[in-house]
Amino acid sequence: MSRFSARPVDRMNRRTFLQASGLLAAGAVGGGLGPRLLGADGRVVLPFENGERELVTFPQKRPLICLTSRPPQLETPFAVFNEGVLTPNDAFFVRYHLSDIPTSVDPATFRVRVRGKVATALELSLDDLKKMGPPVDVVAVNQCSGNSRGYFKPRVNGGQLSHGAMGNARWTGVPLRTVLEKAGLAKEARQVAFNGLDRPPLETTPDYVKALDVDHALDGDVMLAWAMNGADLPMLNGYPLRLVVPGYYGTYWVKHVNDIEVLDSVYTGFWMASAYRTPATPGRVIEPGTAPKRTEPIDRLTIRSFITSVTDQAKLPVGRETMVRGIAFDSGRGLREVAFSSDGGRSWRVAELGEDLGRYSFREWRIGVTPAQRGPLTLMARALNRLGESQPLEPLWNPAGYMRNVVETVNVEAV
Repeated sequence: MSRFSARPVDRMNRRTFLQASGLLAAGAVGGGLGPRLLGADGRVVLPFENGERELVTFPQKRPLICLTSRPPQLETPFAVFNEGVLTPNDAFFVRYHLSDIPTSVDPATFRVRVRGKVATALELSLDDLKKMGPPVDVVAVNQCSGNSRGYFKPRVNGGQLSHGAMGNARWTGVPLRTVLEKAGLAKEARQVAFNGLDRPPLETTPDYVKALDVDHALDGDVMLAWAMNGADLPMLNGYPLRLVVPGYYGTYWVKHVNDIEVLDSVYTGFWMASAYRTPATPGRVIEPGTAPKRTEPIDRLTIRSFITSVTDQAKLPVGRETMVRGIAFDSGRGLREVAFSSDGGRSWRVAELGEDLGRYSFREWRIGVTPAQRGPLTLMARALNRLGESQPLEPLWNPAGYMRNVVETVNVEAV
């Protein structure tokens, strides 16, 4: 049962929402690329222009970095990523597009419809889904496509996020393929569209609906998940059921999913045809100040790596080893190695990779650093996958600030 209440879907008005999101002063927040705490009033400063943010608490969440409260956009403090490969549920980032979101769902009355170009329309309860076979697990990264947008130069429109709009969890549920096969797809089926319980505040606002090609929907990896890290999904992460699309950006991971429609055409709603698109160019890049001639939908995650254990302006002892740790991930192609540099990219060494929790998961890495002399050091980590894909040394620019994956740097001092 939802920890919020056992009532049917409730809608959140502004007063209720603001009460639920009351501020709470937090302890120190750190991390190699993360914010710094500003005093004791529950605020942080992210390392880019206009980066001051409040730390707020919502039900089932520890203090998170607040970008907006209506709809909620909450970023994970970067220090969390140094605590372990799996991101705790109460620290997992939150991203909504529509302000009319559910605050409680009765799991006994909740249903998900499967309709459209199918042999048999279905209306399934959570129990129905759980009885379709043994539950399956996948450890997968969910990352907002605007993660790290605040670092784009020139600055771009959109939420100015640091690096905390991502998380890695063990998701439990039923393969979408199992559900679609039970309904029976018509031979003309081309795409599958997904809608959830969140609603537009105005009739003129497009409802948040996303679509996958049928072949992708049937690949066996896409999942309808009811659990996250061994517990029910938090309400703000999609309780009681969300779409999990491993290896793809979070824009496809529809929360509170209750409507699945099989289509015989390509879905043309706003959030597919107009939003979440990038230039259709190599690297999805264009020159600042220009407009793309063609665009294409965001899809697979780009390869990324981060240093998590060392903060900017940290002091490393000369002549003594400091173990530097971090995380890396890609779209599921498989990480081959993580290379590390302590001299700003002039030389590189291969780091030791940690436990492999699956091809869609964060992969921990570590390497020792022993400064030989006093002075500044620029630390960098660069991941390489089995397809030969790696990270650019210089940032790529697009007008929406999507899919950043440049090699990030941490500047420290050897003392």
